[in-house]
Amino acid sequence: MFKFPSVLPKLWLSINGVSYGKKLKMVGWPGIFRYPGARITIGDQVKINSSFFSNLLGLYQRMARGEGKIEIGDRVGMSGSTIYAREHIVIGDDSLIGANCKVLDNDFHPIDPRERLGGSLDKLKTKPVIIGKNVFIGCNSIILKGTVLGDNCVVGAGSVVSGRFEAGSVIAGNPAKVIKKC
Repeated sequence: MFKFPSVLPKLWLSINGVSYGKKLKMVGWPGIFRYPGARITIGDQVKINSSFFSNLLGLYQRMARGEGKIEIGDRVGMSGSTIYAREHIVIGDDSLIGANCKVLDNDFHPIDPRERLGGSLDKLKTKPVIIGKNVFIGCNSIILKGTVLGDNCVVGAGSVVSGRFEAGSVIAGNPAKVIKKC
């Protein structure tokens, strides 16, 4: 199995204007794209798995797209997840994001059919996403715009999450609801 030397993806991050902390570990080559005027920061001791062979659950995506701000805290782990910020996404220290998750601070496409036909993204609705510290997000979950997950929350696999959830909540389902407190 071929492995990219970690220096190559880090070089790409630097060229692309992404700031990252000490001991960043990348398995595979994540597609991290920072648009002009956007800001992506990755904390210390972060691990990003982007190789199909790095996770038994398989990885179908591996991308971050920053048109706004993406802030990833220290000691965060991610496996083949998509993070798309048009406004602002924060992922707190010590959080884990499972395989194939999506974190979106926008609707991705206009809801109004006339706006979709026009192809304009200017009226795309956005709301920041805040993921607290020590949050665990199970594989194949979707975190939608405006979601706030307090510290120590757990999101069950395959959940579709929208809204505000207090610290220590265990959340699951579609739509996700609190099923218990830690």
